[in-house]
Amino acid sequence: MATSRDDTKLTFRKFEDGDNKWDSWTHAIFEGDHSHKCPTYVHRTPPCQGSCPSGEDIRGWLDIVRGIERPPEGVSMQEYAFRRSTDANPFPAMMGRVCPAPCQDGCNRNEVEDFVGINAVEQYIGDTAFKEGFKFQAGAALTGKKVAIIGGGPAGMAAAFQLRRRGIASTIFDDHEKLGGMMRYGIPGYRIPREELDHECQRILDLGDIEFKGNTRVGRDVSVEDLEKDYDAILWALGCWTGRGLPLEGWDETPNCVSAVKFLENFNKGKLKYTANRIVCVGGGDTSIDVVSVSRRIGTLKDLQENPEDVVNGKIEHGDVDASLKKACDNVTLTALFPRDQMTAAEHEVNDAITEGVNIMNEVMPVEIIRNAEGRATALKLVDCKWESNGPVAVEGGKEHIVECDMIVAAIGQGGEMSGLEAYANERNLIDADKFYQVPNRPGHFVAGDIVRPHLLTTAIGQGSIAAESIQHYLNNEELRKRPKVDKHHFSLLDKMKEAGLEPAAYTQGETRGTSFEKFAVHNYEDRSKNEVITADKLFLGHFKFTPRLLREEDVPSSEEVLGHFAERMKGYSDEQAVAEAERCMSCGMCFECDNCVIYCPQDAVFRVNKAEATTGRYVDTDYAKCVGCHICSDVCPTGYIDMALGE
Repeated sequence: MATSRDDTKLTFRKFEDGDNKWDSWTHAIFEGDHSHKCPTYVHRTPPCQGSCPSGEDIRGWLDIVRGIERPPEGVSMQEYAFRRSTDANPFPAMMGRVCPAPCQDGCNRNEVEDFVGINAVEQYIGDTAFKEGFKFQAGAALTGKKVAIIGGGPAGMAAAFQLRRRGIASTIFDDHEKLGGMMRYGIPGYRIPREELDHECQRILDLGDIEFKGNTRVGRDVSVEDLEKDYDAILWALGCWTGRGLPLEGWDETPNCVSAVKFLENFNKGKLKYTANRIVCVGGGDTSIDVVSVSRRIGTLKDLQENPEDVVNGKIEHGDVDASLKKACDNVTLTALFPRDQMTAAEHEVNDAITEGVNIMNEVMPVEIIRNAEGRATALKLVDCKWESNGPVAVEGGKEHIVECDMIVAAIGQGGEMSGLEAYANERNLIDADKFYQVPNRPGHFVAGDIVRPHLLTTAIGQGSIAAESIQHYLNNEELRKRPKVDKHHFSLLDKMKEAGLEPAAYTQGETRGTSFEKFAVHNYEDRSKNEVITADKLFLGHFKFTPRLLREEDVPSSEEVLGHFAERMKGYSDEQAVAEAERCMSCGMCFECDNCVIYCPQDAVFRVNKAEATTGRYVDTDYAKCVGCHICSDVCPTGYIDMALGE
């Protein structure tokens, strides 16, 4: 007779806790060297690229320079690296010199000894393109659409470049005489050589159907309404041309308190040839470094009679000056809220300024402008400070500092100059943008660059590229698709295979469950680059030996030599140096053909692909009939390209 069970715990469990562990070391030793999983090859985004605001395929062009990724027949390594670099950034010579390089901060090589000199190799690519006269490949056939771009700086120029590649013409309107924006009017020529800047701007115009109208301000010389009638879309890339003043009583009323933006603009226009004898610049970023370094170079007059702020504010301009009438400034001081190692300026720029004779005061905050009876600033009072609750606060019992000066320059931020365009300005005098860089509630209007939020030149370039893609979708009446999680210019294995003549065959088999050998598919490969950035813990760092970074040579004058010294500061790599530094790249997330997986596979399951069928990302393959899932290949892969994932 059947009887009922009186168990209260009736839930069936196939395994009890602890059953996942080996019963004996014999099993652990003889069964632990294989599994049901086999290797698959996974492309991820390296952190250098993940940290690059313009989204350059940095690993890609480093692998080209070092010879891992080979160019198509008839194309030199230098030109191929130029093509890959400029897919995202049309200004390699400029960014290679002045970008503060967040890519280098993100570089996984920092976990070995030091980051790869990405900026230096990028400068090499740009300089070589200039010397060899490389041109951009022709854009797509024209669609008949045309876009008005307001602003000829890095965002506007990058957008014009990307639009023309898509077959869309544009007209650039700028209220300056020449193209370049802050690259030309905000950064001194000894950091950005004007001949190369002119070349990189002209190379974009040479694509054709990109018109430039200089000395033309929209909202004054041309109305927005006329642009809306004449163009299919409008991109606002105005930049930020007003400097924020110090938040101190009397700043706006004190005549010799000026903005760094105007100081540098008038210097770069050739109107400012000398300055005050004693200058204090408040900042800590690259703009403030430019102000003090320029001041050391142009010096002052031995018998200065004018008010030094008059030329900064555009009331007067300087003609040529006899060098015998000039002398170095008695004191040029830069003050910053943060410790020296936390300043936003590039470390080498800070060190160069010190060599040139600039006095840098760290962890101090200005609290008072000391003025004379005429209302002119004669000194700046500062106190020791620390950063708390997202702002500086005075250190209790800290020192008070009085820095005597003839002019105070503020380099603490910039804003938009929106006169005539007030209807487009938000409460911060900038222009609002959504995630696609559309102007909200204004169909056909897009925005990019500093006028969205003042940041880096490379940020403006990246925004210009995304805005161009959004404009293309808008003009084609296409729905704007969700942007990738890792929104960069990614390497495409399929494009590489097409370039090498290895394009997969057409799919004609009908319904297919799966295959490991048919030619219509790319096997055992997964592209996660749009979703994942590969971190150092996924790499086999033991593969990489200590290799010091190859530093670029710099022409940095001493404090005695700096007056009148305008030679270019940063010297570029030779071919050999560029290759040597590129070889330090660990090619995170992509095979760099080291052969570790082939050498260490105990089953000879991993093998090199036939040379006639190999290309970047397809250097090795796996014979799954031999593979026992021991995962040694994954363990010894330096770049993290192999996952034990096939079978999951």
